[in-house]
Order: sequence, then structure tokens, then C-alpha cells
Amino acid sequence: MQMPDPGEIKLVLEAALLASDEPLPLLELKRLFEFDLSSEILRKLLDELRQDWAGRGVELTSVASGWRFQVRAEYQKYLDRLNPEKPPRYSRAVMETLSIIAYKQPVTRGDIENIRGVAVGSQILKSLEGRGWIDVVGHRDVPGRPELFATTKKLLDDLGLLSLEELPPIEQQSDVDLLVAPSV
Repeated sequence: MQMPDPGEIKLVLEAALLASDEPLPLLELKRLFEFDLSSEILRKLLDELRQDWAGRGVELTSVASGWRFQVRAEYQKYLDRLNPEKPPRYSRAVMETLSIIAYKQPVTRGDIENIRGVAVGSQILKSLEGRGWIDVVGHRDVPGRPELFATTKKLLDDLGLLSLEELPPIEQQSDVDLLVAPSV
């Protein structure tokens, strides 16, 4: 099948991205078409689509799991008035634990406790797993085979990041105050 006009492809991409609840990876976006669309052309068309939406209330952005439309940060305060529920607040211990995992992964519970200097309650890890921000990625090959924790793509998506390299740098990773992640 012959490749249609790039404008038509952009309309299909726009429709799919606006209709999706989750970010769509390039592989999924390619499946929209009956013809072979190279990743290079697809990225170029997505960049053009991003430019088409420049200056509007929503933006097309690339995050760890793929591409998505999202409300521009400066307009979120208005949407919050429609849904006045407060986002969940996490304790300092939860945020410290998440930050340690993000910057030092993969880590065991014992590693986290050594860095924080206090025991890590199982509820802390369960709340982070429940939110989909961390996952068990294996076991350390030592006696007892403790679980290894790492962050997920969902955390990156929720923070609007493509990769962990986009996390802000920290001057001293042992300084827990610098490890506290931004609230989401």
C-alpha cells in the first residue's frame, strides 16, 4: 500500500494520541498504518505535530513509555478546580525511599536502610509498588537472596521524564535531604 499524505498520517497520529489514556510507544503508533512507516519518518511527523500544537493548552510530549498529549503545566491549576481532590501526600520516609531507589537502583531493602540509617517499613515499599513507581527486578545473589528494587517507566511518565538521566543531579548522594524527589 502506498504511503498517504503526511498530513493525513499526522491526523491519524493526533486522533490516536488524543484518544489514548496511556502514552503510546513508536511500535504501537506504527501499527496504526497498513504500510511500513520508518521510525525516522514517524519521529519527524511527531515533532511536526508537536510544533502544530505549540502555544495551545495541551502539548505533545515524549515520556519513557512513549508519546502522549498532556495539559501544559501552567494550565493545570485551572483543571484542578474541576477536580478539587488533593493528590495523595507521601511521607518524608516514602519520598526518601523512592529517591534512594531512583538514584541508586537496583537496591535491596538493606541498602535503603543503610543509606537512610533507619528501618524501612514494609508499608513504605508496598505503597510505592501500589502506585506502580517501583518493582522487584531480581534478587541479589547473597544468602537470603534479598529482593532488588528499581523504578518503573510509570514513575518516569508521572514525572514527565524520558529517562533517569533527566533526574536533577545531586551533590552528595548520601545526603538524604538532596534525595527527596519532587511531589507528584
